[in-house]
Amino acid sequence: MGSLAATPALAAEKDSRVIVKFKAGAFAKGRAEVASRGGKVLVNLSEFNALSVRLSPAAVKLLKRSRHVEFIEPDHPMYPMAESVPYGIPMVQANLVGDGAAGNRTLCIIDSGIDGTHPDHAGNKLAGENLTTSGTWDSDESAHGTHVAGTVAAVGGNGIGVVGVMPNKNINLYIAKVFDASGSTSASTVAKAMWACYKNGGANVISMSLGGSGASKLQGIVAKLLDKRGVMMFAAAGNGGTSAVSYPAGFPEVISVAAVDAAKAHASFSQFNADVEIAAPGVGVVSTVPVGTGETSTLDVAGSGFEVIGGAGSATGTVAAALYDFGLGESVDAGAAGKICLISRGNIAFGLKVDNCVASGGIGAVVYNNVPGALAMDLGGAKTIPAVGADGNDAAALLAKVGQTATVSVEVSDYASFNGTSMATPHASAVAALVWSQHPSCTAAQLRASLNNSAEDLGTAGRDDQFGFGLIQAKAASDRIAAMGCGN
Repeated sequence: MGSLAATPALAAEKDSRVIVKFKAGAFAKGRAEVASRGGKVLVNLSEFNALSVRLSPAAVKLLKRSRHVEFIEPDHPMYPMAESVPYGIPMVQANLVGDGAAGNRTLCIIDSGIDGTHPDHAGNKLAGENLTTSGTWDSDESAHGTHVAGTVAAVGGNGIGVVGVMPNKNINLYIAKVFDASGSTSASTVAKAMWACYKNGGANVISMSLGGSGASKLQGIVAKLLDKRGVMMFAAAGNGGTSAVSYPAGFPEVISVAAVDAAKAHASFSQFNADVEIAAPGVGVVSTVPVGTGETSTLDVAGSGFEVIGGAGSATGTVAAALYDFGLGESVDAGAAGKICLISRGNIAFGLKVDNCVASGGIGAVVYNNVPGALAMDLGGAKTIPAVGADGNDAAALLAKVGQTATVSVEVSDYASFNGTSMATPHASAVAALVWSQHPSCTAAQLRASLNNSAEDLGTAGRDDQFGFGLIQAKAASDRIAAMGCGN
């Protein structure tokens, strides 16, 4: 039984990002010396007689003795002192429902653990157990569990990172760790974890961003036992993009969650079948990952910021140059030399587009979606330049800025953007816990009916195999229960 969202591989970085300040009149000679030491220029600071470069420790040591260098210092990472609200939070109306009563609910996350040191989980009510042989329940070797937990309960009001569905440190979280660094587990381990959520964690809601193709009879027995005890269970519908049924999502007692993108369109990878019951955001979801294992991507063009997602395989670093219209990126174009390639999605693979930009002398790449919505790219391997995906809604604005200075940054951080029904599942399970906390007299079966009846209908009118009953809605569900009672 495997996890349903891939975790990006993280290349070990031995080089350091440093600022090299040259002595007066020594910029050209100093830059040449940096190049001779294998330095990669990240930011040209010639107006200050300096460069930001990536260098090996040995090269840094040698350059410190250079007669051209005034000083070398770490190029410390900087972050905006503000939080961002991932698009999924308002999409499921979580920002419209207070979580002050969430302490009367416990949500159990069955996944790869959680990085308990993450600053966006500081102060959260955490407990758990480890069903693997690696680490502890509050460590996370694969990033998946920490990402799921961030969508549920990343802390708000701390001036950093992101916020979750319940951001005020009220919800009780129980972490059942079933995945180690290998990224897979067994049906029996998940069954044991499901029961542990209830027996040891006292869970009201269980969130399972996982699944497999086989229907385990043991899991089915556990799901029935938990259902009889009033526990609400959610699981990922699957990422195969087919009508195949994944388990435990396929058990009737478990709510199967499909994924939609920022435009509320069905995610192409999201499985569709008669078991799909509800939909939630699952494309380009930004959330917490173990400290230092994620990335933050930004794009600024002539002072205008654009939301982007770093491509899987993108080089890290910051580059600034004129934005160049590279079309579909299907061939080498000498006009892109020293510039940032603006490329349309389509016709060939993302990685080939970026390779053609590099072959043309481009120093960065921005690939924009050819349809409305965010663009998460797999570049098919490591690239030598920063490459990001831009929302199709911004295509016209970006094309209008061709020729102006663009700054592309892909930097290591404590956050990352993932895709998958694994990302949709915590949106749905957290909304259920949030709404239930406001109406604790409802039974699990009644709450399930209320959530389905209040969902925003998408696709074919009524329930359908892609969206189930539709996009889960926190305020609509809570208001419906308040007006009509539980289960109506």
